[in-house]
Amino acid sequence: MRPIIHCQLINDPFGDPGMYADIMFESRALLFDMGDVAGMASRKLLRVGHVFVSHAHMDHFAGFDHLLRLLLGRAKTVALYGPANFIDQVEHKLKAYTWNVIRNYTADLLFQVTEVAEGGALRNACFRSSLAFQREDLPETRMNGDGLASCGGLQVRCAILDHATPCLGFAVEEPAHVNVWKDRLDDLGLSVGPWLRDLKQAVLMQLQADTPITVLRRGDTGGASATLPLHALRDVVQVTKGQKIAYVVDVRYNPLNAERIRRLAFGADLLFIECAFLQVDAEQAARKNHLTAWQAGTLARQSDVKRLIPFHFSTRYRGRGEDLCAEADRAFRETSGSGELP
Repeated sequence: MRPIIHCQLINDPFGDPGMYADIMFESRALLFDMGDVAGMASRKLLRVGHVFVSHAHMDHFAGFDHLLRLLLGRAKTVALYGPANFIDQVEHKLKAYTWNVIRNYTADLLFQVTEVAEGGALRNACFRSSLAFQREDLPETRMNGDGLASCGGLQVRCAILDHATPCLGFAVEEPAHVNVWKDRLDDLGLSVGPWLRDLKQAVLMQLQADTPITVLRRGDTGGASATLPLHALRDVVQVTKGQKIAYVVDVRYNPLNAERIRRLAFGADLLFIECAFLQVDAEQAARKNHLTAWQAGTLARQSDVKRLIPFHFSTRYRGRGEDLCAEADRAFRETSGSGELP
């Protein structure tokens, strides 16, 4: 399967945490946390349409100002998600600036902000540059189970975790993935092109067999040249299980957090998870409300994830990042004993 979600950490594992998820073949991306984002290319940030903030500690949220400055004067809508009180926190950031000339801008920048409360309630508000970012409260909604947002064909789920303040963990899922067989396209005399997005969408939506699909014939340089019914193209594609990527940061190890993380991350292809401390410093980790590398690796194994990505290392281990990675990996690959934490 050729993945469509390409993820990378925003900074090195000792820097401010955050993950950038680029959606291939589409002009959009998702951002998970935004502390220090100054090192990110502007072209990447301009693709971001959804930002998921675990909590509003400075190293997870200070980059909002950088994003705001980049987007001013552009016609764009950005959806922001965060834990309880997040709408107030966005409002306070926007109120910290003077907007007396912003009405001269012809383009309208819109922030749609959602905060997640315990029990699945979603409180909503928006802030428009055309109204000098005055808060507009919107009707309250509810999550569908743990489903937080739809981003095109992707679903984002969340769990409320404990960091001595509510902190959200996230999982982004592609419900199904459609692979295209190039040799079968060749057999039909068809070329690759943007029309394949429509074909994939039709297959995922399970449209009627006679649904017309505009195709591109090989050798036609003038654009789409014909239509074929969906059933004539069925053998060109194969539907497989889609990607799942989980993101967990800034939580302490306790039974409720562990259960919610396992449920959120179960079966993920990638789990980005904090490994703030070594297990020898577990008491310090507990005082700071963070995971140890061993706890993170154990949770990854119990969640049956395919690959573990450790990050958000405490700076006390500067120069010893490989020790944190090694400990997490040992716990992740542990096969003997009960699997309990030491």
